[in-house]
Amino acid sequence: MSIESILGALIIGLIIGVLGKLVAPGKQAIPIWLTLIVGIAAAFLGTFVARAFGVADTAGIDWIELVFQVVIAAVGVSVVAGVYGRKSVR
Repeated sequence: MSIESILGALIIGLIIGVLGKLVAPGKQAIPIWLTLIVGIAAAFLGTFVARAFGVADTAGIDWIELVFQVVIAAVGVSVVAGVYGRKSVR
């Protein structure tokens, strides 16, 4: 794994996490590093789910795969914000 691929995964994870945070309802008071982790996990999981549904790789942007990733990120951000918020209140 090269430094470029690691950096690319971080950037894509951040973008997916932020998009998920924008789509998720309500206010999510989680730090950016947690959004990044959720985004990276959602990017990998969304790709896996898209492949399971038979979404083929195309030469351009795979919009259906992106939708899967953002929806999974929105759910992940909501869940993490709920857990993180409860832990911070105590």
